[in-house]
Amino acid sequence: MKPFSLLLSTLFWYQYTIVLSHALLLGNETDHLALLNFKQSISSDPFGILDSWNDASNNHFCNWPGITCNKQQRVIALRLPGYHLHGPLSPQLSNLSFLSYIDLENNTFYGHIPQEFGLLKRLQVLYLNNNSLTGEFPINLTSCSQLSHFDFSWNNLIGNIPIQIGSLSNLKEFFIESNNFSGSIPPSIGNLTSLTALVLIYNNLEGNIPQELCSLKNLTYLLLDSNKFSGTLPSCLYKNMSSLSVLSIAYNNINGSLPANMFHNLPNLQFFQIGTNSLSGTIPVSVANASSIYVLDFTRNKFVGQVPSLGKLTKLRFLSVSENNLGGVPTKDLKFLNSLTNCSNLYMLGISVNNFGGRLPNYIGNLSTHLSNLYLGYNQIFGKIPAELGNLVNLTLLTMSHCRFDGNIPATFGQFQKIGVLELNENKLSGEIPAFIGNLSQLYFLNLADNMFEGSIPSSIGNSQSLQHLNFSMNNLTGTIPSEIFSISSLTTLLDLSQNSFSGNLSDEVGNLENLNVLKLSDNNLVGNIPTSIAKCLSLEFLYLQGNSFSGTISSSLVSLKGLRELDISRNHFSGSIPEGLQNISLVYLNISFNMLDGQVPTGGVFRNVSEFAMIGNNELCGGVSELHLPPCPSEAKKLKRHHNFRLIAVIVCVFAFFFILSLFLTIYWMRKRSRKMFSHDSHSPEIDQLAKVSYQSLHNGTNGFSEENLIGSGSFGSVYKGTLELEGSVVVVAIKVLKLQTKGAEKSFVAECNALRNVRHRNLVKILTCCSGTDYKGQEFKALVFEFMRNGSLESWLHPPSTGIANHTLNLEQRLNIINDVASAFHYLHYECDSTIIHCDLKPSNVVLDDFMVAHVADFGLARLVGKNIIGECSMQTSSIGLEGTFGYASPEYGMGYQVCMEGDIYSFGILILEMVTGKRPTDEMFKDGYNLHNYVQVSISSNILQIVDPRMLYRKKEVHPSVDDCLISLLRIGLACSMESPNERMDMVDVMRELNRIRSCFTSAELKEEAD
Repeated sequence: MKPFSLLLSTLFWYQYTIVLSHALLLGNETDHLALLNFKQSISSDPFGILDSWNDASNNHFCNWPGITCNKQQRVIALRLPGYHLHGPLSPQLSNLSFLSYIDLENNTFYGHIPQEFGLLKRLQVLYLNNNSLTGEFPINLTSCSQLSHFDFSWNNLIGNIPIQIGSLSNLKEFFIESNNFSGSIPPSIGNLTSLTALVLIYNNLEGNIPQELCSLKNLTYLLLDSNKFSGTLPSCLYKNMSSLSVLSIAYNNINGSLPANMFHNLPNLQFFQIGTNSLSGTIPVSVANASSIYVLDFTRNKFVGQVPSLGKLTKLRFLSVSENNLGGVPTKDLKFLNSLTNCSNLYMLGISVNNFGGRLPNYIGNLSTHLSNLYLGYNQIFGKIPAELGNLVNLTLLTMSHCRFDGNIPATFGQFQKIGVLELNENKLSGEIPAFIGNLSQLYFLNLADNMFEGSIPSSIGNSQSLQHLNFSMNNLTGTIPSEIFSISSLTTLLDLSQNSFSGNLSDEVGNLENLNVLKLSDNNLVGNIPTSIAKCLSLEFLYLQGNSFSGTISSSLVSLKGLRELDISRNHFSGSIPEGLQNISLVYLNISFNMLDGQVPTGGVFRNVSEFAMIGNNELCGGVSELHLPPCPSEAKKLKRHHNFRLIAVIVCVFAFFFILSLFLTIYWMRKRSRKMFSHDSHSPEIDQLAKVSYQSLHNGTNGFSEENLIGSGSFGSVYKGTLELEGSVVVVAIKVLKLQTKGAEKSFVAECNALRNVRHRNLVKILTCCSGTDYKGQEFKALVFEFMRNGSLESWLHPPSTGIANHTLNLEQRLNIINDVASAFHYLHYECDSTIIHCDLKPSNVVLDDFMVAHVADFGLARLVGKNIIGECSMQTSSIGLEGTFGYASPEYGMGYQVCMEGDIYSFGILILEMVTGKRPTDEMFKDGYNLHNYVQVSISSNILQIVDPRMLYRKKEVHPSVDDCLISLLRIGLACSMESPNERMDMVDVMRELNRIRSCFTSAELKEEAD
């Protein structure tokens, strides 16, 4: 029987092996097909990481990049982080039944997270952070009971956190940072007893913080900031959560007070942030026992009383109690600073905007030598500035403004060789401005305004070649303005020397400040003429010279400042007439009051707006718009005296009226006929004739026969190719727009673009180089325009990356702000500074192109209209087909109702462009329907958490969003809303837009520089 039993056993194992092998083969093939389906869904793979994913016989899928298999050759891990893969997530991944690890972070996957992922019963790790995923949290995912780590941060997910989340009992890390989740935290969160990290920041969550969180005894990281949580802080969080090392609840609406013993049961706490809430009461004294803590942030609440002694916090690096109501007892207010001398790692200390009083103690100089940022301003601190403060030699930012300091600036401040920001304004400091200021080589922001400094500005100031912002206003400074101050080429945002006693002439060297935005020299004793060299200050937008003794005529060089927005030269001794050219620049405010001016007041530009133009105290002025109620100029008076004679002439004119009307009719008929000819054949257009021409052969050769590989874009009226041409003896890369002449309106578009661009020159407009009008090799009519080539493509490709190309690129906030400013500058030029006003009619991201330095240029003038300045006004009805032109979503609504083209139409498109750049959403997004549009979307959400609607990609590298950045974003969105109002009459004009954008850019630049210093 033994041989027979052995035979049966052998047969059994043989059959089992065959069945097992067959099952393994089927499983392997399933995994293989699932991976190929995943690859097929990827539309862009810029690094070629999936190139080797193919069916080559010698390349098993377990050897593919990003794939890990087990011994049975089943896929257990898919790791493809940071390869900028673009496409939807394939639901076929759910067929990888052995998959336990998915890491697809830092790509650009879009669409919903497949519900099929819930079939991955072995799944333990799921990282999908920093993609473009949308939709709600996939509820089926809560069936993956083995899930221990998942991260959905930095996507566009919406909806509530599902109550089923409590079924993931093995979950250790739960990250959904920077999405649009709303609703409250479900109580079932308390079932996740294995949880160690819960990160819900930058969402739209609301309601009370649930008590159930206190069941998570293993929790070490709890980050809830930047939501809409309200109510009080659950006491169990600081009574029963001894494992917590990071607790952040900043930027919410938490109220109530913190108990004095709050920190007794938090021995492991290292990071505590509760700023920007509505907490009141005192700062808990028990915080002094949190010996492991290194970040303490109580900023922007309603705390009162004294700051407790913190000497035991030897690991403390960051402390901010700014913007509260602390202090009020001058003899005690600053004693806690002495305890901070034990905190040898401290690098940031903020106590500004409180009620701290008393003298600044000398032991402030014993604080950590690592201290970088020190905020002391907006308090009631008085007395002399301790010389010992100069011991903090690593300071990069020191603000002591809006206090009551007196005496001199200590000589020890000369030791601040790393200082970038120094604010001492609005105190009672006196003496001379020390010469060592010029030796602070890193200083870029200096404000000594509103003190009692005297003497002259030291010539050493010329050594401060990093200064961007310089304010010495409201002091008792005398002497001449040193020429060295005009040699600081880095000055860009502000030079303010107003309300002092400077004398002498304004130096010709003022023209060296070519990059300066604001110059204030008002209320001094300056004399002489305005130097003609000021015409070189082409970046100047705000010039204030009022309250001096300038004389002579108003310099015509001011007319060269095309970007000048506000000019105040009142209370001087100017004589002569007003330069007529001032009506042709960008001025929106002009004050020439109390001078000795005479002659005629212009009637254009700023002179039309009597609320923004002041001229009282000049009794010899005449003319101007009727609202000024000035007497007519002498020549006009003579005309009035002879008016009765004109009646006789009128009778004679009536005799010839018939002939006049007849000739007018004939003239109109001839002009219409001539206009039709101009659009029917380009050779009749003098504008086109004056352009240099290039042959079809040159374009054909330069584009390799207009090959597909050189095609970079296509629109209604033409296709754009990249090519090379020999121009002026050198070979250059160009963009060639070939007109689709078979398309109705293409030839008219060609003429319009030539006419619009022929004589315009602006850094933010695409430059037309040449054109071609002839026949191709088939004898068919051919027309093309040749432009400068922009290597960084269109704004469209950066905001909404295509399937190939620059999908791995994105624009940060600063770049977007610069682009918006560039586009606004271009449209200000088109609307106000050209001989004929140019209405673009088709502004959208695909018509904004970026050069090598990411400078924006407005392109595609195929729908542009040239309108005489004398007939520009508000939009009005007319019989027109303009409503059929432009681009849906960007074209203003009145065009669809037959209104004539007007500047307000471009303003609307510009507003939509801003909203799209800030939110990252097209106006044609599928979410916008049934009257709900991009304007409504922003308007409804702007007053709440700003981060729920902005494009997260531009803030990706910011772990904490600075409040000034929030202000910048809100200001930009408000401009976008004001420009995209439905009624043309309610829209912001481009003059005000430019003013606001420059204010935002100045504030943002200062904030960024401060943040870098932090």
